[in-house]
Amino acid sequence: MTCPAPVKTAYRNMRFLITHSPTNASLQELKKNRVTTIVRICEAIYNIAIFEKESIQVLDRITRFNCFIQ
Repeated sequence: MTCPAPVKTAYRNMRFLITHSPTNASLQELKKNRVTTIVRICEAIYNIAIFEKESIQVLDRITRFNCFIQ
């Protein structure tokens, strides 16, 4: 399966890199783009510890959303 290319966009002082679900192998691409936070909206197919070791925070969107509605 071919994944779509990452898309860069910005809003005010924030920059976003929209990608297909990251993998352990995509870490270098994320670091190259100075990613500091991943917001997960899909099933995790990667080891979160690998990203956290590189100071990339991983947030689970579903968990965050549930906190607001409870």
